[in-house]
Amino acid sequence: MSREDLKARIDVIEEGYEFFLAYAAQGLTDDGDSKAGPQVREYLGRYGAALDGLDEAFRPHLPAGDTAEAALAVLKRDAEASRALVGLVAGQARVSSQLIDNLNASIHLRALLTDVFVLGEMVGV
Repeated sequence: MSREDLKARIDVIEEGYEFFLAYAAQGLTDDGDSKAGPQVREYLGRYGAALDGLDEAFRPHLPAGDTAEAALAVLKRDAEASRALVGLVAGQARVSSQLIDNLNASIHLRALLTDVFVLGEMVGV
């Protein structure tokens, strides 16, 4: 995967997190209550897709070795846990602001963001 493609994935993750923060602040009980409602499902879908194989997207840009492999294993676990939660939320009949706020507060999503920021900085994207 090219650096540009990796950067695009990281941008989707960052934009999704920022959108989720704004959506959570709206106090909606249902995603049908706002113009942002359909958008939240779009962002959840794009966010989940960006997480699929994220560790492998970083692999060619990191130096070979045990420490890089260990970091990629952490990223893979965090991405899989985050993807599971994002998919569960996306599958709900109603997506409230509170549900998105709780998703944002998930230690898995926070760990994933930290992983992406650290590794992204290391590889210059």
